[in-house]
Amino acid sequence: MSETQYEPPKVWTWDTESGGKFASINRPIAGATHDKELPVGEHPFQLYSLATPNGVKVTVMLEELLQLGISEAEYDAWLINIQEGAQFSSGFVSVNPNSKIPAMVDQSGDTPVRLFESGAMLLYLAEKFDAFLPKDLASRAECYSWLMWQMGSAPFLGGGFGHFYAYAPEKFEYPINRYAMEVKRQLDVLDQNLSDRAYLCGDEYTIADMATFPWYGALAMGKLYEAAEFLDVASYKNVIRWSEEIFERPGVIRGRCVNRAWGPEEEQVLERHSAADIKR
Repeated sequence: MSETQYEPPKVWTWDTESGGKFASINRPIAGATHDKELPVGEHPFQLYSLATPNGVKVTVMLEELLQLGISEAEYDAWLINIQEGAQFSSGFVSVNPNSKIPAMVDQSGDTPVRLFESGAMLLYLAEKFDAFLPKDLASRAECYSWLMWQMGSAPFLGGGFGHFYAYAPEKFEYPINRYAMEVKRQLDVLDQNLSDRAYLCGDEYTIADMATFPWYGALAMGKLYEAAEFLDVASYKNVIRWSEEIFERPGVIRGRCVNRAWGPEEEQVLERHSAADIKR
């Protein structure tokens, strides 16, 4: 065994931070760390989020619904600063026991409905408003499949490749190569699928596209992990075409700004309480 090889203990214990960008908020237990209620606005939907790829999925969906003229989808979007541990407040944990953004409450009915996991929110909104979800069973099944593909695949891109390539305290060849290979395989899956259809499920823009674009579209357009050259994303021509088309949608342009606390100033909308808050 080399001097640097790690020998796992028989029973793992948490005795020190692992290092890296998000080490201070990673822990092996669930639950709240402090008492703090969540703010509540006047609109039907209360969103507690941050403009990470998972957060963008939901703000894009809400803005796309509003673009259709569905005023019942009006929402308040509150910024959750995950670097400061806001996701571990008692109020947030009561909505999402998993302490991950986004979290949302539908307060349009007699009894508030809590929602966590971005894919669940997309499905809920699509079913509630009968939008961006195919009508016939076969097409709907295709949409479900691609939505679940994204939910299952993105952790390899984010928690795998993104962590070891961009956030880990040291660069190690094995994990970077392992996850780069998997991400490129996923890009190839998307590229082949998009070779003969406009969107992931066919000719119709759906929640599957909304879920996948903030991760793989952002990657293809050089907006994720500064890894476009490393992964040769330009070679995935169909993914590039799909990404560029979706990027120009008004709902996507607006949705990408909500709860964003970085980047160009005109793209930052820390909180959103009316359409006028977004200057795009």
